[in-house]
Amino acid sequence: MRFILIAAKQLEFAKTRLAPVLPPGERRALADAMFRDVLAASLGATAADRVAVVTSDAGLLAQARSAGALTIDEEFPRGLNVAVGLATSALIADGARTVCTVLSDIPLTAAEDIDAVFAAMPPEGGVVLVPSRDFSGTNIICRSPAGAVATRFGRMSLVRHLDDCRSSGVGARVLRLARPALDLDVVADLAEFERAGSATHTQNQLARLGIAHH
Repeated sequence: MRFILIAAKQLEFAKTRLAPVLPPGERRALADAMFRDVLAASLGATAADRVAVVTSDAGLLAQARSAGALTIDEEFPRGLNVAVGLATSALIADGARTVCTVLSDIPLTAAEDIDAVFAAMPPEGGVVLVPSRDFSGTNIICRSPAGAVATRFGRMSLVRHLDDCRSSGVGARVLRLARPALDLDVVADLAEFERAGSATHTQNQLARLGIAHH
């Protein structure tokens, strides 16, 4: 079984680095819009058998359930890596062999990007990593078997993931994809996102907020 796992923070704690330009309510609305875009891309991917969502946010869980995704309630914010570990264990118990974890703040991601990640997985398994634009972070990680290595999301996660693969003897492949590389963390990211142009919930939300051209 191949699963896509979307990992999402509780909305009230999302996108705190955008606080200089967005008050809490607008940050929540933006994070919700990004989640909707990533969920739509994941549900549109053809390479996976199921889509799952792990979060402690009741609203996001409800959205995921209504869209037909499997939901894993984190119950309270435990940190991204703990949440992904919790969800990965649950999916392995559900028969998952391969788990492709997608962060919820990469709204340009398209279904074909996620399919490309699965396609990049060698037949013998291993880890496929999609880096952030600056090549320091990891925005998507696909693991087969699902528990091949633990996730190390956070500062310099790409190097940490590669080091863990090396020390564990797990084959790793870095796959550069332009759309998933753009995560929206700071104001400059919003400008880059707007320049890319997209028919997304996120674009609509930024336009509504009047900051799409900042």
